[in-house]
Amino acid sequence: MRLDVFGKSVEVVKRDSQWCTFYLGNEGKKRAAMDITIPSSVPESEVVAYVADLCHEWATSAHPSVTVTKP
Repeated sequence: MRLDVFGKSVEVVKRDSQWCTFYLGNEGKKRAAMDITIPSSVPESEVVAYVADLCHEWATSAHPSVTVTKP
């Protein structure tokens, strides 16, 4: 799934029962988001809320939430 995390583009995928997170660049490149770790026990339905709680310090008036974006 792709997320807008308080203005940052992030991709979250599950590989081998582990959540992996990546920052997405404007040119289609991506890099590991080592500062966003999601425990494997978090179900997909709770990923957005978990990331919002984890990264809430990034919130600004221009980017007040975490939302799912279209690929």
